[in-house]
Amino acid sequence: MPTTILSPAPSIHPTATITDCRVGGWTEIGPHTHMAESDFGDYSYCAGDNQIIYATVGKFCSIASHVRINPGNHPMGRVTQHHMTYRRAQFGFGPDDAAFFDWRRAHHCSIGHDVWIGHGAIIMPGVSIGTGAVIGSGAVVTHDVLPYTIAVGVPARPQHLRFSAEVVAKLLHIAWWDWDRATLEARFDDLLDVERFVQIYG
Repeated sequence: MPTTILSPAPSIHPTATITDCRVGGWTEIGPHTHMAESDFGDYSYCAGDNQIIYATVGKFCSIASHVRINPGNHPMGRVTQHHMTYRRAQFGFGPDDAAFFDWRRAHHCSIGHDVWIGHGAIIMPGVSIGTGAVIGSGAVVTHDVLPYTIAVGVPARPQHLRFSAEVVAKLLHIAWWDWDRATLEARFDDLLDVERFVQIYG
């Protein structure tokens, strides 16, 4: 599979659908991705077959295929759960139920910087995932995940931190994801050794 050469302009696959979004530089949006009313940060990518709705995704995030961020819910308290009760226009029952969509929009998802979300994970409405976190493949995330925490399972539960609490605090203080391109290039090799990195910049 050929590697896409990235640039300050986003690389968006022709089969992707992007509606009312801001997509940063050095990004890659994979095939058959649907993204709406979301902010997708610099250097982040999603591998394809993703749905990202009403969400903020930070910089340097790695999103595997088939991940869903802020999936839709059905109205379980109504006589029928069918989407004809809120996608009314599609079925000729009048205008769509704006309040139903506003609820989902109000339950915005927030993904920090440098987050890795594994294949097929689902991030439920209103969930925040902290910077540096890892979400395991197939996880269903129903509660917030703290920075640099590995969370797996259904429902997802925190397992442990990627680094010690002291190193996590230093990384959050350094905030390397906000470095400009020139700084990133000059310090690139330092990103490969955590202990050395926090000693130099922490």
